[in-house]
Amino acid sequence: MIGRRRVSLTAIVARRILAFAALAMALQIGIVFTDYWFDDEELGYILIERETQAIADSVHRVGGELKLDADAPVLSRYVGLADDNDQAAEGDSDLVSRLPPATYVRIRLADGRPVYSNCDHECLERLLPQDIDPPDFWQRTLAPGKPLTVAGGRAFIIDGERVLIDVAVLRDPDNFLTTILLHEMIDHMLVPMGLLLVLTIGATLVSIRQALKPVAAAAAAADQLTPGRGGRIAVGRTMPVEIARFAEAINRLIGRTHELFTAQKVFAAAIAHEIRTPVAVVKLELERIDGERARRAERDLDRLMHVLEQLTALARLDAIEPSAFVSTDLTALAANTVADLAPLVLDRGKRIVFDGDAPVEVTLVPALIENVIRNLIENAVKHTGDDTEITVSVTPDATLSVADDGPGFEMGDGLAIDVGRVKRSGSLGMGLRIVERIAELHGTTPTIISGPGRGTVIRLAFARTKDR
Repeated sequence: MIGRRRVSLTAIVARRILAFAALAMALQIGIVFTDYWFDDEELGYILIERETQAIADSVHRVGGELKLDADAPVLSRYVGLADDNDQAAEGDSDLVSRLPPATYVRIRLADGRPVYSNCDHECLERLLPQDIDPPDFWQRTLAPGKPLTVAGGRAFIIDGERVLIDVAVLRDPDNFLTTILLHEMIDHMLVPMGLLLVLTIGATLVSIRQALKPVAAAAAAADQLTPGRGGRIAVGRTMPVEIARFAEAINRLIGRTHELFTAQKVFAAAIAHEIRTPVAVVKLELERIDGERARRAERDLDRLMHVLEQLTALARLDAIEPSAFVSTDLTALAANTVADLAPLVLDRGKRIVFDGDAPVEVTLVPALIENVIRNLIENAVKHTGDDTEITVSVTPDATLSVADDGPGFEMGDGLAIDVGRVKRSGSLGMGLRIVERIAELHGTTPTIISGPGRGTVIRLAFARTKDR
């Protein structure tokens, strides 16, 4: 869509990677969640492992004996539960319905000596008998389904002694299931996939930037090419195959354009040359004929000769060699051109003034800049009324101006020259196209300021030789 901001290939690829990565992560989360949710045995194993580890971290030797740290955060979940259950055992059915889910804990040494317990008969019902030497890990399901209701235990070596920690978790009192699922998601999915995503995006962006460097180089080279001078985009070995094919296609297109341009230039020059001689002969014959009709025919032939000269000049512009550019005093060049054209201007009932004193050195093609000044003065003469004053000036900053105090024309909302608009206004014609092309060859662009009743000013800003 016109006016829509363009998005770089790097941004497009990065967005798509993020979108597909987010979709993949969502699907993977769903798969992992489903896998864990329906595997009660695995969930119970993780629950017992995490809970017994938390308890073991709170067991320390105090006064020569292992004890559960009274200030341990894990202890707050167990202290007092035995008393509540003892009250419930006395038959208070309402209290039973109000009791929260419970976690029972029993810690003992390898020889059976107790370290901590928050249960009595509940432990006998749910945990292994104390006279049995348990394995390093055991687990059983007390009730199927959710919330989790499991029992199990692990053996730990604490301060050189073997400690047995048994737990019975009834109805998941501290929402272990949610904690377990979040932990598994973060540890086994989000973290590794996040790292993989960052590395993937980073590698992709770096690869794209490296791959697009030849494209930027080819675009810069293409900007320097002109149909009249030909040229090619360099296709290096480091350029990707797809981009190399595109560059080669551009080279072929430039070659065809150059051939067409050359043929058109030769055609225009040949036509102008072939027509000039017969027109000159016809004009000589007309000069021998008296009468107003003969004079009108002469004026028509003069206009035709002027058009032919413009066509020839335009066709020759692209044959300019770099050696033709020499350091020239723009002030002197403009003053001499004004002096040459002064008789023509005065003969047409106009006045011409030159403004410029100090020498201004500019690297240019003298004949072409003289052509520019001539075209602009002739257009001012042609499209203004009697007693119009034409001013040609050269400022110290190497700006050439041709101004007139004629009727001017409507420019619209821009200051840059619009060939189509200027032609419709009837103020300038083919001469302007030649001026634009010569200015382009000299690295500048003509600008025009005009308005009804305000005259017309055309400026060309050159770079002084010392500034180049």
